[in-house]
Amino acid sequence: MSTHRRIVLNLYKTLLYLGRDWPQGYDLFRKRLHKVFTKNSEESDPKKIEVMIKHGEFVAKEIEALYKLKKYRAMKHRYYDDN
Repeated sequence: MSTHRRIVLNLYKTLLYLGRDWPQGYDLFRKRLHKVFTKNSEESDPKKIEVMIKHGEFVAKEIEALYKLKKYRAMKHRYYDDN
């Protein structure tokens, strides 16, 4: 159980870090993230916890991919003329 706790805390910290550049603002991202984690904090079934951890890791990867795409588009716009 303590291994799940450590993994969940690391996932929470990672998502908080990724939320710094959220388009709607960090405060909104932090509030929603906190709400989701507290809603599921009473879960005790290890299989459900593992599924939620996998989903959280997927969300983290998707956020990273969105940020990379945003940076790529900004660089492309900066260096190449669209005309």
